[in-house]
Amino acid sequence: MPRPIIATIHLDAMKQNLALAKACAPQAKVWGVVKANAYGHGLERALRGFAAADGLALVEVDYALHLRALGWNKPILLLEGFFDPSDIDTMAAHDLNGAVHCLEQIAMLEAARPARPIDLHLKMNTGMNRLGFTPQAFGAAYARLRAIPAVGTITLMTHFANADAANHPGLPIQEQIRRFRFGAQGLDGPRSLSNSAGVLRQAELGGDLESDWVRPGVMLYGGTPGGNTAAAFGLQPSMTLSSAIIGIQDIGAGDAVGYGSRFLAAGPTRVGVVACGYADGYPRHAPDGAPVLVDGVRTTLVGRVSMDMLAVDLTALPQARVGSAVTLWGRGLPVDEVAQAAGTIGYELMCALAARVRVRED
Repeated sequence: MPRPIIATIHLDAMKQNLALAKACAPQAKVWGVVKANAYGHGLERALRGFAAADGLALVEVDYALHLRALGWNKPILLLEGFFDPSDIDTMAAHDLNGAVHCLEQIAMLEAARPARPIDLHLKMNTGMNRLGFTPQAFGAAYARLRAIPAVGTITLMTHFANADAANHPGLPIQEQIRRFRFGAQGLDGPRSLSNSAGVLRQAELGGDLESDWVRPGVMLYGGTPGGNTAAAFGLQPSMTLSSAIIGIQDIGAGDAVGYGSRFLAAGPTRVGVVACGYADGYPRHAPDGAPVLVDGVRTTLVGRVSMDMLAVDLTALPQARVGSAVTLWGRGLPVDEVAQAAGTIGYELMCALAARVRVRED
């Protein structure tokens, strides 16, 4: 019998979250972002959960080819574009769109002779300062691309740093929109602006966020990009990580739990040991007090997370026993709440799901 830890993927939630993204931005087509193996959910499941998407977007060229092999015949976008001249021929052969964010990529395209034109997304750096051309350099980059016979359509794209924060003091979304409009002025082509946070603020910002394509990511998996809880946005968790109690210890005041003896019992304490550890994807740095459900009842983590196990406080759960069901995150316990307790974000927890964890669908 395998270890009781299992990740359940809720395809119905993935479909409903995609429908919400479409409803938030009804004027736009939707790229469903499936990078990092669909945020840990698996490309095969993403294909079914996001079948209604207008296209799928990711960063891994080999995973893009896998999507084609699985039968996805709608557009695919490489969000970081191509990394080597040989990728250009691959993109043409498999009808892949790609981002262009630097002069080196443009030079590769100028020297390339692909079998057919490639549709591109020219990226503008409006303040994120990761990839892209400045607004001042954007027009010249566009002109160079437009002169290349190997280039098909050019979509104008940027990425928001703080769309979840209505009045961010350093870089509000309105400032990034202003910079984008300045850099894209007079240029033809579709627009692609919003990530999950932008999509969820579409109604609030209205015409300021007018796009031809949007690129929701974490919201499709039931996580929040910030600004509110996932439940408040109407999002449903798409992954539930569950396990079981495999041992129980009754300890006294002053007794410790786990490596480093971080947790010291203040009094008589009943400790449950769960088959889940950092080698399964649960964050090792989660502190005492991080939320866990046992038989549907909320309790807390005690002691340091080890490779294969973690411990929870069962003192107030007299009904708990070996075999009791444990929810680490998902339905009944938002992944963002667990992530916040561990000082990280829900994206990381889902993406970190280990290959040794069994996965099933419901």
